[in-house]
Amino acid sequence: MTGVWSRRAFLSAAGGGALRAGASAGQADAPAGRADARGGGDVHGMMREVWRGLVLGGGFSEGAEPFRSRLAGLGEEAARWAAAMAPAPGALWPDLRFASDPEPMAGSCRRLRTMAEAYVRPGTGLTGDAALLTAVLAGVEGLHAQVYHAGLVPYGNWWCWQIGAPQALLDVCVLLYGELPEGLRAGLCAAVDHFVPDSAVAVYGGTSTGANRVDLCRVLALRGAVGSDSAKVALARDALGPVFPYVTAGDGLYQDGSFVQHLAVAYSGTYGAVFLEGLGLLFALLKGTPWQITDPGRQLVFDSVERGWAPFLFNGLVMDVVSGRAVSRGLAASGEPPVQQDDHSRGHAVLAAILLLAEAAGPAERARWRGLVKGWAARAHHSPPLADRTLGIAALARLAALGADPSAAPLPEPVGHRLFPSMDRATHRRPGWAASLSMASRRIAHYETGNGENLRGWHTGSGMLCWWGSSYGNDQYSDAFWPTVDPYRLPGTTVARKTLADGAGGSWGEARPDTAWAGGSTDGEFASVGQHLRGLGSSLEARKSWFFLSDGVVCLGAGIRASDGVPVESVVDNRNLGAAGRHALTVGGRVQPSDLGWSAVFPSPGWAHLAGFGGYVLHGPGTFRALRQARTGRWREVNRGGSTAPVTRRYLTLWYDHGTDPVDAGYIYQLLPGASAARTAARAATPGWPVVLANSSAVQGVAVGPLGFTGVNFWRPAVAGPLGSSAPCSVTVRERADGTARVCVADPGREARELDLVWDRPVAAVLSGPPGLVSAATGARLRLTFGDLGATAGVSHEVVVRLR
Repeated sequence: MTGVWSRRAFLSAAGGGALRAGASAGQADAPAGRADARGGGDVHGMMREVWRGLVLGGGFSEGAEPFRSRLAGLGEEAARWAAAMAPAPGALWPDLRFASDPEPMAGSCRRLRTMAEAYVRPGTGLTGDAALLTAVLAGVEGLHAQVYHAGLVPYGNWWCWQIGAPQALLDVCVLLYGELPEGLRAGLCAAVDHFVPDSAVAVYGGTSTGANRVDLCRVLALRGAVGSDSAKVALARDALGPVFPYVTAGDGLYQDGSFVQHLAVAYSGTYGAVFLEGLGLLFALLKGTPWQITDPGRQLVFDSVERGWAPFLFNGLVMDVVSGRAVSRGLAASGEPPVQQDDHSRGHAVLAAILLLAEAAGPAERARWRGLVKGWAARAHHSPPLADRTLGIAALARLAALGADPSAAPLPEPVGHRLFPSMDRATHRRPGWAASLSMASRRIAHYETGNGENLRGWHTGSGMLCWWGSSYGNDQYSDAFWPTVDPYRLPGTTVARKTLADGAGGSWGEARPDTAWAGGSTDGEFASVGQHLRGLGSSLEARKSWFFLSDGVVCLGAGIRASDGVPVESVVDNRNLGAAGRHALTVGGRVQPSDLGWSAVFPSPGWAHLAGFGGYVLHGPGTFRALRQARTGRWREVNRGGSTAPVTRRYLTLWYDHGTDPVDAGYIYQLLPGASAARTAARAATPGWPVVLANSSAVQGVAVGPLGFTGVNFWRPAVAGPLGSSAPCSVTVRERADGTARVCVADPGREARELDLVWDRPVAAVLSGPPGLVSAATGARLRLTFGDLGATAGVSHEVVVRLR
């Protein structure tokens, strides 16, 4: 069986580059006769020509790197597949037998597509090779006769029949249009009609939503172009309409920038890349035809590029918290090229997709997106996009052309805080570093497993806090992290160490806690975020809060309890030190041993610092532990399609040990990315940074006077310092030097129908607030009365006041 991740990987290889490339080797002109809105000739033939340009890309020299090597590699791969092909009943290749699993069938289609591309591309060493063409034609004929033909009842994974196989085969039809016998083309079109009938897009639901819907429309549009069927192209255009409007539940794009697939999985990183690239391809394919996409809803997608995708991109990578089960796709088992997928390769695919989509956007958007992508690519020091062997040549060409374009100036990393309440995610971006937070609720799953992937991602939604520096830590989650990390000690999480089975909780996002609160409030720069945590497969319950500030994150935990007879831990951090890292750990001013296997307990250490990464300020009592170890794992252990080769990485783990079956445990610490040991020690010695207003199962809050910041998460009616609330809510207050203050309020649980918030602070006037949702009284203190917060999906409402 092929590696299961290759189904998505091959989509990036089909990505476009040049939007208007002429026909080249192997392309025959389609019969003329029908008017073409793009300037004469058969409109379907012109569509095939445009698709050929999208698939192959353009504007690069075959003799220049990285293209020379990539083209040679493509030729070598095609030669391997051609030499190994041994058509027999039930298979084209001995290692890909169709049997009762359609994955090998779809894998066979991808190999044929690779061979066809090597045949038509200059520079592969097989360009125009008659023997290769014969092998491709024989393979397509055999596959069509045996398995992918009208009348056969599909079995196994629907994706293979409706997306994976037809996309690859239709690409072959375009690349070899003149060489494929007309009867075979017609048979393949009939097969696509059989497996992807019009009813596949009749209803926006089931598997026909979000990125999958875009993929299905791509199949229908290309089927129409290959078979000169205008009705199919029109259906593709019309069926695309439902992906544009914002959704309020289930799959699709949300107004807050969230992108959800499989009903309950945050998926901007992988399905999101397919979504953006697929739309870019279809916009380009249909431009200038009678079926050009003019739906005004497409502007919502354009708006979401910066609101929904940019916050998760950093130095060229896309954060793992929005890549679902794809995080387990590292090195594949034998039979696939030994190229590792990771957060950087997934990020590069998003960058290429944004560039393609930019061709359909307005001039201002196009220019800004190109600047953002150029900046991300230039800062991708750990994994340069042009060295990415998972990128298709057309996508590579787009990125290379942008890098060489002097008119496109690279833009810096966006700075600010973004909450995504519709997918229980948050990102915090400061000059020099960025962080992401992954939570879960009854709306969003703890994690996703399926197709044998991500078997041990159980605790990803238990408050996993990831972070990167501008010049350090960019390989933290790329360097074999997922097969080697202790899955019970993901950074930032609180976990009961109860043994879980692979895939525990159910597939496709079924593992959801019965809790409502996950989210918070923000002014766009700082934030107060909280999660009512219930453990996956355990009795664990906790309240966790994060207060995202100028140079770090203040982390609070309270009400931690469980009764499973196992230890409960809150993981401060779990740093991947690589294969040989010996980064020095300093605790309370003393450098600790760097020997593997070293561990220690520190009752009240005050602070800790890990060289090359940053510092940790550890407030109050609690059993704080540290462990330095080497961990060995295999990709096969987290993904059944993964490599069985062992990989070993060193880790430095810091955590609070709450003991077995805690009743009301808690913690308080600060995370300071990039801080030196001296700065960490100074912060620990600074009184009032922060002042902890409360840390209980009723309310958690902190104040930092020098920042004018007060943040409180009210789990129920309570008072914390100057703030009191009549109902659960999250509050972020920022006092400004100009004598004003911004009070941001949200209901992450979507349950408050009325809320009275009191801030014990003299107020002269209310300057602004959400119309119809708030009434305010001024005087000795501010009192805000909010109406139905639950109807606004957990977003922050802001009131600006002038202080006395």
